[in-house]
Amino acid sequence: MPDAVPAYPYAEQPQEAHPLLAPVLGLLGTWRGRGRGGYPTLDGDFTYAQEVAFGHDGRPFLHYTARAWLIDADDAPLRPAARESGWWRLQPDGRVEALITQPTGIAEIMAGTADGTAVALATEDVALTPTAKEVTATTRRYTLTEGGTLDFVHELAAVGRPLQHHLTARLHRAAP
Repeated sequence: MPDAVPAYPYAEQPQEAHPLLAPVLGLLGTWRGRGRGGYPTLDGDFTYAQEVAFGHDGRPFLHYTARAWLIDADDAPLRPAARESGWWRLQPDGRVEALITQPTGIAEIMAGTADGTAVALATEDVALTPTAKEVTATTRRYTLTEGGTLDFVHELAAVGRPLQHHLTARLHRAAP
């Protein structure tokens, strides 16, 4: 048994990624950028900064983390906005199964596809803690662009509203 456990075991990636990760290898690493969001139950649209990280430990799944902050017109952080963590399981046929949890009491089970340039996920089920906000469905799309950015689009069905646009962001790969 080791004496110390690394603070973040995915910081040092294994030399070889599992072959099933081929459709998502371009996502590996940390991405940062800004975006716009809104929802009918919120007071207007907002601008936010986001950081998304994808890592692996040699097995056929990705560890995923994301965090966001509301920012002002000068890009200064106002307050934390969102945080989530999860796992994306890659299947031999290019399908992706994902489990994404949020500290606000929401756990999403998602499924979708990965084709080397885009990952599209949609909820299969949503689990809520007793005090969590009602969320009934989401979709997420992560697209690697020819310009080297990662575009993110998130749709949300919550608090009695139908599935509709919630977030859009453009992220840039962070220096290692």
